[in-house]
Amino acid sequence: MAAVLACGPGAVLSHESAAWLWGLQARCPIAVEVTVATTGQPRSGVRLHHAPTVIAADRRTLEDIPVTTLPRTLLDLAAAGMTKSLERAIEKAKRLGLLDLGQIDSMLRRRQPRIAGSRRLLDALEIYRDPGFTRSRAELLFLDLVKKAGLPRPATNLFVAGHEIDAYWERERFAVEVDGWDTHRTRAAFEADPVRQEDLKLAGIDSIRLTARRIEREPRAVGKRLATLLDQRRRALKL
Repeated sequence: MAAVLACGPGAVLSHESAAWLWGLQARCPIAVEVTVATTGQPRSGVRLHHAPTVIAADRRTLEDIPVTTLPRTLLDLAAAGMTKSLERAIEKAKRLGLLDLGQIDSMLRRRQPRIAGSRRLLDALEIYRDPGFTRSRAELLFLDLVKKAGLPRPATNLFVAGHEIDAYWERERFAVEVDGWDTHRTRAAFEADPVRQEDLKLAGIDSIRLTARRIEREPRAVGKRLATLLDQRRRALKL
């Protein structure tokens, strides 16, 4: 609040400081980031941004502090080239139920031609627009790598052989399950996994498990191997 007040009328908390106030990142930057409509004087402990386009629709008051709206905060992170911060903020907003694609699209439509960061923000949001996976970022990224590998889109989150499967190619009778660390924290989950695999095998379904870490870090390699596995499956079934 002190940083915003020190920057004069119309100043708002922004960028990573705003992301912190919205609960999208764990730490507030040491230098508090503030946006003003006119050129301001440098102040100790404040990182000043100049943006005459911060209009009333881009402002909110959160915990009594003037701050950029969540859509504008994401745009500012994108414009500053903070790709990792942007991706983490979007993911956290999704988990908190704060990610509203309609509001973001409305904000971008108000700015024609598009301003800096618009393309980067749209690219980062693309995987969240797909109507398929909705439960985790890993599942969204999996669907994205399938698309980029040129593979047919699988059915998602459906019951096969009595189990809910993350991705399933019916023609190839091939399933993929996406695993995060949380999946295997309990003894019950650990014991259930082999039985699940056996049930699918007995139903004539081949399946693999992919970790969230691999999907995040090696999407191209995973996509290439997945294409090979599907091709092998087609040959085995003489499709």
